[in-house]
Amino acid sequence: MQEKLAMQERMGNPALVLPEAMQALTALSKVPTETGLSPKLLELVNLRASQINGCSVCIDGHPRIAKKLGETDERLFAVSAWRDTPYFSEAERAALALTEAVTRTSDRADPVPDEIWDEATRHYDGRSLAALVIAIANINVWNRLNIATRQIAGAWKP
Repeated sequence: MQEKLAMQERMGNPALVLPEAMQALTALSKVPTETGLSPKLLELVNLRASQINGCSVCIDGHPRIAKKLGETDERLFAVSAWRDTPYFSEAERAALALTEAVTRTSDRADPVPDEIWDEATRHYDGRSLAALVIAIANINVWNRLNIATRQIAGAWKP
């Protein structure tokens, strides 16, 4: 029988402990949607990066947000296998590929190869691509804050 892991956070989320950090991260998270990126796309990006990073809080929370935005179960269930399912547009595939590359920076010598970057530039102009990179960086910050302090999935529900 497997021993149950005691889930206890190490401390409150640093962004809640330091309100000025929360203000900065919240302001940064608004930039991609204000630039015109689809909130549903951003939730797919958030979910995929969080799956890679193993952030249980975000894996629990971002599908809830996406569902409220009208996202389907099929797409949410398939986001980790986006290459092998028919549910995503070419632009979404480019965003998910970029998300994986930017999130997995130590997996290869050239973390974001030209082929991934060039595919993203086919679907996103300069401003929207900049916003997408900011969104990917921001979810990676949240993942790291949650993981480092062992935040508990389900304790916060959007």
